[in-house]
Amino acid sequence: MRALLAPLAVALSALLAGGPARAEDFKASPEMAMELRHARWFDGEKLQSGTLYVEDGRFVEKRPRKVNRLLELRGQTLVAPLADAHNHNLQGAWGLDKFGQDYLRDGVFYAAMLCADPAAIDPIRARISQPETPDVLFATACITSSDGQPLAMLQSGTPPMTLDQIVDKAVLVMDTPDDVARKWPLIAGRHSDLVKVIMSYHDRPELRQQPELRGRLGVTPEVVAEVVRRAHAEQRRVVVHIESVADFAAAVRAGADFIAELPGYFPQHGEAPETHLIPPEVAALAAEKQVGIVTATVATRLFQPAPELLARIEAVQKQNLERLKAAGARLLVGSDLFTGNALNELHHLDQLGVLDKAALLRLATVDTPRALFPQRKLGCFQPGCEASFLVLIGNPLEDLDALDKPLLRIKQGRVLTQLDDVAATAGEENNALNAAPGKKKATGKKAGTRGTKKSTPAKGKAKPASGKSG
Repeated sequence: MRALLAPLAVALSALLAGGPARAEDFKASPEMAMELRHARWFDGEKLQSGTLYVEDGRFVEKRPRKVNRLLELRGQTLVAPLADAHNHNLQGAWGLDKFGQDYLRDGVFYAAMLCADPAAIDPIRARISQPETPDVLFATACITSSDGQPLAMLQSGTPPMTLDQIVDKAVLVMDTPDDVARKWPLIAGRHSDLVKVIMSYHDRPELRQQPELRGRLGVTPEVVAEVVRRAHAEQRRVVVHIESVADFAAAVRAGADFIAELPGYFPQHGEAPETHLIPPEVAALAAEKQVGIVTATVATRLFQPAPELLARIEAVQKQNLERLKAAGARLLVGSDLFTGNALNELHHLDQLGVLDKAALLRLATVDTPRALFPQRKLGCFQPGCEASFLVLIGNPLEDLDALDKPLLRIKQGRVLTQLDDVAATAGEENNALNAAPGKKKATGKKAGTRGTKKSTPAKGKAKPASGKSG
């Protein structure tokens, strides 16, 4: 959640006013047994080839006794779905309705929403992590200071909230380690997947004397350390929002599990962008502690910086990525882009040119999903791994644009499609995607339409389940 809100408001209003209407919702087919012939898939380093089998939502070693769907995949590429480790756009019913389908369209099946009001999340919990929706972690335990983010944003919202409605309700306010001890019991009742702590230029105490910055700052390193200590004692994971290099270093030293962004996504107080360079020794410590560092470089565009300033910010982003890469730090993909998701971040990282395409693809499809959901077997194609993947017409190791329009989206052995009757019949033995000659096939009718389309053939190259590549 960014301290400067005007650029976000501009971008969001423009999107709502002039953006295209949302496509029809994806529906999930029944779970299917599949044979994937002549498959070519990304294993985290390079492309492998062969035949893959799916049964009960997972990859299996042997061909299932009964195959519901046979796919001939010669010349196409399979990759695991992407993950976004930092966003806020699914933090309520409005956001889920507005952006949830965009995640599936873009092949982003996993996400973390990093500062959510429990009152907004409780009504939608039954709707997330379903076959036809993204799998989402929520930080509903969001800790800030009495002059910290996002108090100013909530007080100036529409409708505005009073402090009585915000403090220890929408967010938790903790100014000292004693506050952490006294208020820690509040954490348990919030059903929070992650504990979020907000820091903002803690190394500049003079900012606290500026009335216009009240509600836009954050907690001290002592509070972060106490939150991490207590959270880890209860097997909870902590993500820290940072602004300055000093914030970054304090979060690393405290043992945070995740840092929500690189320092210096925007010079909030007129400082030179170059002051946000991570010292090599701090990068080395982050690597040693295996802190998950979310990139969130594309969110700079929300601030609409002038071209010269943008060039300097991106130069610092590149140097920080280079230093973290050289140190062997644990990088994760997250966008913090309210109007987008991890696909936007991946393309921006590609433009920065620090990581090659194989490394970027691994971050988005292997490392980040596993970091968010460590108990699950994600980002792999071996027996026992969840059978969630995208079918691409091109090779993303040559051109990441191949990710932009998946031909097929499979989530735990289910086809995600915008065709009602394909979703309803795809799991049957006699279905439109695997039907014998002379058998009745699905019409391919979309929700709310009366016409019919020819069905997708069972053999030959895979076609989009929606009848279109987008």
